[in-house]
Amino acid sequence: MVSRFWLPLTALSLVVWSVSPTAAQVVSSGSRSCQGVALTFDLCPVRDKIGYDAALVEYLKTYHVPATFFISGRWAERHDREITSLRAVSTFELGTHGETHAHLPLLSDANQRQEIARAVARLQSRFGVAAPLFRPPYGEYNDVTVQLVKALGLRFILWDVVSGDPDPALEADEILARISRRIRPGSIVVFHANGRGKHTQEVIQSLTESVLPRKQLRPMTVSELLACGTDSR
Repeated sequence: MVSRFWLPLTALSLVVWSVSPTAAQVVSSGSRSCQGVALTFDLCPVRDKIGYDAALVEYLKTYHVPATFFISGRWAERHDREITSLRAVSTFELGTHGETHAHLPLLSDANQRQEIARAVARLQSRFGVAAPLFRPPYGEYNDVTVQLVKALGLRFILWDVVSGDPDPALEADEILARISRRIRPGSIVVFHANGRGKHTQEVIQSLTESVLPRKQLRPMTVSELLACGTDSR
């Protein structure tokens, strides 16, 4: 029997197509005893030639804000220079986001494996980047997805806070208020760095300069967050 759990109030949905003990391998947050949060940015393929939020990345780089980017293989195909730039920043880490941003649970087991593995191989062979973190497109997965990610030696990363930044109907203050209500120690927050978030840079600036210090939280990469504390989930 198929079960679906939709993450509300966002253009980005999280869909779980089945529930089993393997779901324990899916990480949606770090330890609640850790005073850190992971700011993560999906780089999904876009039709525009640019597909890259340069102002956002420059802000993160200039102010040494740790960030984790989940890169689609199809996006990587058109953004060599940007990936080279991202991998050169010591406070950034790179993960993968599938090859073509496909709906994984709708694919055969073999095609799911190809979708997941090709993006990893692309970053390794073309850029020399080992990318052990994986995030499924649209947050969609089933038991096969989880098993394949484990078999490929990857870590399955979701989130527990959705920014909603691709939604053109949301203003910066609305996005910030939503995040402020939901963020807590160990949170993983999902944003986009592919130019689809009109207010993403503005929100990140307010978040890092005001909201997080007020809550006594600090940004970390996903890997740093998962190494912080002992009860990561």
